[in-house]
Amino acid sequence: MTIQQRYDLAFTLYPYAHSPDQDAPGPRRHKVVVVGGGPIGLAMALDLGRRGVPVLLLDDHEGVGAGSRAICFAKRTLEICDRLGAAGPMLDKGVVWNVGKVFHDDRLLYEFNLLPEDGHAFPAFINLQQPWFEKFLHDAILQAQAAGAPIEIRGRNRVDAVTHDDNGALLDVTTPDGPYQIAADWLIACDGARSPLRSMLGLNFDGRVFEDNFLIADVRMNAPFPTERWFWFEPHFRSGDSALLHKQPDGIWRIDFQLGWNIDRKHELEPANIRRRVDAMLGPDVEYDLVWTSIYTFQCRRMERFCHGRVIFAGDAAHQVSPFGARGANSGIQDVDNLGWKLAAVINGNAPDRLLDSYDAERVQAADENILNSTRSTDFITPKSTVSKLFRNAVLDLAAQLPFARTIVNSGRLSLPCTHDGSALNGPDDPSLPMRSRPGSPCPDAPTPEGWLLNRLSPGFTLLTIDADAPDTTVAHGQTIPRLALTAADNPALASRYLGDAASAVYLIRPDQHVAARWQAHDAPAIATALARALSLEPAGC
Repeated sequence: MTIQQRYDLAFTLYPYAHSPDQDAPGPRRHKVVVVGGGPIGLAMALDLGRRGVPVLLLDDHEGVGAGSRAICFAKRTLEICDRLGAAGPMLDKGVVWNVGKVFHDDRLLYEFNLLPEDGHAFPAFINLQQPWFEKFLHDAILQAQAAGAPIEIRGRNRVDAVTHDDNGALLDVTTPDGPYQIAADWLIACDGARSPLRSMLGLNFDGRVFEDNFLIADVRMNAPFPTERWFWFEPHFRSGDSALLHKQPDGIWRIDFQLGWNIDRKHELEPANIRRRVDAMLGPDVEYDLVWTSIYTFQCRRMERFCHGRVIFAGDAAHQVSPFGARGANSGIQDVDNLGWKLAAVINGNAPDRLLDSYDAERVQAADENILNSTRSTDFITPKSTVSKLFRNAVLDLAAQLPFARTIVNSGRLSLPCTHDGSALNGPDDPSLPMRSRPGSPCPDAPTPEGWLLNRLSPGFTLLTIDADAPDTTVAHGQTIPRLALTAADNPALASRYLGDAASAVYLIRPDQHVAARWQAHDAPAIATALARALSLEPAGC
């Protein structure tokens, strides 16, 4: 396909327009260039722009591609999107769910609730087609631009070559009006699992490809199924070795069928053959329309490093996992959350370049955690030997009666944010405070009299005090850190998540809403030291 040809778009959001850079006598320089207009690229541009960092996004399309693709977006992703100004429409449009059910053949083995406790602004998951998720991010970009955020998007600008050195990158860009060049102080690759930028730079992308294929059939129908995640092992309707059913907005349902390894893809994608499988699952009397179909394989891979000088990789361009567990787009949005504040701090002179080493370390840790969970899910769903299948089915039989066996059943461990234990940015911890809010963990949300806790945190660092005395602001290392003072009285959610058995607590919280350090009482020198550590102002080991 040439750059002049149109693409099949669900939403045309940024149609091609001639840029003054194309007429410049030499490459114009940009502070940050993001390549790729998918969910990770859009969120990356939005995060940086809202922090006042000038950012240019290049995409070879003119908007959002057709097809549901990713549909499951987790609580932490919604919290991040809320900080970016995009979560409200996502929640309004999406299908909210917390409950899942696991079947073997025609038997319900058990059900689970991913968010059994109260006191959270967002549900465990929403189901929302990826085109809508991207559109709402773009809507938030338009709002940010109107408020002065320095974000520019160029559609049908395809990067065909890149070179880089210690000062940045030089990009060759092709448009309908011909080629031109631009330079970037920083280049962020958000161009997907097949990342052309990664290939141009000759970088590795190693891992495991699992010998199985799965068919996606998105169908539009009126159905009595509840808004839950239903997963079958060896389903009684025999449409595949396993199957998954999920509700999406607008009366669309996602169905996945496990097909096996040695298949004829063209044959399986013929509408009559897809309908044969769907009919067997739903019954002959259910009317439906096929909306979108695809076949995919499970792949778990990542780059050795995500940072290569001033070229940084995020999302599927850096790491890839199987779709079961919803760890792809959700993990990529967490990459954005981790990288945005760090790159802004470096660009604005508040932190040295080595702060970005922690992006590499923390998000490689998260990728390895996701790959481990995804690999275990895939091995359980698709046993490759008689013995492993016997073990799998014995566990399923036990799970129907014994709760301990349900912890072994793995139909896709669903996405949770990574806690960065052992991060070089983590400061002191008081172990008497709750485990769930230890340094490196994302702050658990909680209700407060003035609104949800996460909404009250500063875009920069925040000093959260609970029943503890402290100054209203802390000034250290060029940072002015506001204090958020709360009391745990009559707030059991806040007390259980942040105090435990302690009488008071002081938390230093990073701009990405992860805990940097915590104490039971205010200690100004300790806070200044922890801030220096969180900004990498001292070399590692000092």
